This record gives sequence, structure tokens and C-alpha cells, in this order.
Amino acid sequence: MTSFMPMKFIRTMVSWKGIYFILTLFWGSFFGSIFMLGPFLPLMFVNPSWYRWINDRLVAAWLTLPAALLETVFGVKVIITGDAFVPGERSVIIMNHRTRMDWMFLWNCLMRYSYLRLEKICLKASLKSVPGFGWAMQAAAYIFIHRKWKDDKSHFEDMIDYFCDIREPLQLLIFPEGTDLTGKNLDAVHDITVAYPHNIPQTERHLLYGDFPKEIHFHVHRYPVDTLPTSTEGLQLWCHQRWEEKEERLRSFYQGGKNFHFTGQTVIPPCKSELRVSVVKLLSILYWTLFSPAMCLLIYLYSLVRWYFIVTIVVFVLQERIFGGLEIIELACYRFLHKQPYSNVKKIK
Repeated sequence: MTSFMPMKFIRTMVSWKGIYFILTLFWGSFFGSIFMLGPFLPLMFVNPSWYRWINDRLVAAWLTLPAALLETVFGVKVIITGDAFVPGERSVIIMNHRTRMDWMFLWNCLMRYSYLRLEKICLKASLKSVPGFGWAMQAAAYIFIHRKWKDDKSHFEDMIDYFCDIREPLQLLIFPEGTDLTGKNLDAVHDITVAYPHNIPQTERHLLYGDFPKEIHFHVHRYPVDTLPTSTEGLQLWCHQRWEEKEERLRSFYQGGKNFHFTGQTVIPPCKSELRVSVVKLLSILYWTLFSPAMCLLIYLYSLVRWYFIVTIVVFVLQERIFGGLEIIELACYRFLHKQPYSNVKKIK
């Protein structure tokens, strides 16, 4: 009877790898938001710059976890060719969109060639309501948009200006099909092409089924801002040309040896050695494997921790419903403390 089990049913069975991956990430983000990010929320009202400095590093500690699990536990091989990142520079990262998981897989690249604390992602606003993940993304000051440029433009510009004002370098990831790029307050644009030579997990469901990519290839091309066109029309044409190059590069990748044939020379080396990356991955897995059970034990043993746990969850939920998100409150606090105009903070919710 078992031999006649439909193949469709077999393919849709969840795997222990997928369950372990999803639950580890979720509980890490959930308890991390409450017990690592939560205690620093009051600092936002005193000094937003300090709050941002601390939060970026705490969030980066969690961002190492999915990268570590993918490579260490599930054996995903990451191959990076092309240019590297200049440490501390302000840049926009443009990347093709092969799956809904591209933004997470990119962390494996940035963990070597940049600093995870610098990355900010431009993503849809509905994600900020997701418990754990959404709370952490708000605390990380990711830029949430509603896909309506007339509503998003002022918020987008306000957030970029805020990072420039506090002199916090950032690398903003966008998927710019149809997006207008500008060179304001930038040092470079990093054009990244991502490809999957064997299997391409399209959604979180594929990961739950254990369908992890066997290999992920990244090709990076760095364009200094002074090489970009200055007009809107010129930038739009430049972006279209980059996408035409991507299509040709991907066509050669999948029809050829399934690798990016890079004949140039990387000018800037990776920020971290492979030994250092291996140590970071092992420490990340060890820390986050112990962190969530330890927090559960504290909640069970101490009533004060239980009350803190409940109150912090209520704060996370209510602030998003009332004010629109932690990043909105952070921007408003900064403007109030520095007596800057309060123009567009209330518009985005």
C-alpha cells in the first residue's frame, strides 16, 4: 500500500530540517525581541542615536543565525564572485528577485563581505505586524512601504535623512524593478546577481519541506556613485541596462557550467576571513540554541520575568497599532529632541 502513496503527498511532507529551521528562527526572533531589544526601548526617548547603535548590533547577532544554519547544519554552499564592499560605506544594494527568500540568503554574502548591522531592507508594510520577525524588523529600522510611491516617498526620504543625520552608515537592499534610484547621500551602488544552480526554493513553505538550496551563487558589481548618471531619466536607463546584463549573465549561468565566469580581479578583499566566519557561525548556533530555552526557564521560574514578558508583548502590539511601528516612533523622537520639522511622521501608518 505504501508503494502506491502519491508522489505529491510525499513531496509535501514537512521535514525535521524545515521544522527545526523555521522554529529556531521564529523563537529566536520572538524571545530576542522581548529580552534583548525590549530593555533598550526607553533609550529611544532619551538618545535615538545610541538606541540605533545598540539595536543594529543586537539585530545583527540574530541575522547570523539563518546564515549559520544554512551553511553549517544544512550544507548550503555559498559562492561569491566579483567586487566586495568598502567597510562603512553608504550604498544601495540592487538584486534580482528569484525567490521570496533572496533577502535572507543575501546575509550569507554580507556576513563575509560587509557587516550585517549595516543592512536595511525596503519591504512591504504588512510584515511589521508579524510577531517576533516584525517586531525585530521595526527595531532594526527597516523601511516599510505600502507600494504607493506618493505615500511612501516622504517616509523613504525621511528614514534615509535620519541615518545620514546620525552618521550611521547603511546598505539599503531594494528590488528595484520600476524603482527610481537616486545618488543622494550614497557612496556606491552594489549590483548583485543571485542564482541557484540546482534547486530554487520559492517560498517559506519549501523550506518547511526541507527544500534548501544546495548552492547559492552571488556575483557582485560595485558602481561608485560618481559613475552613475545624475538625471532621473539617465538613472532609469542605467537600471534597465543593468537588468539586461543580469538576464544575459543568468542565461549564461544556467545554459553553461552553472557558475559566474568572473575573469576580473576583486579589488577589495572580504571583510572577514573564512576562519572568523566559521567561528561566528558556530557561536551563533550555540548562543541561539540555548537562548530560547533559557528564556522559557526564566519565565517559568520568576513572576517578575513573566510580568515583563507579558507587558513587553502588549507594548509591541499596541505601539504598532497606535503609532505605526517602532521606526516611526524612533524618527519622531529624534526630530523632537533635535527640534526638526515633524512633517511626514504621522502620515505613515
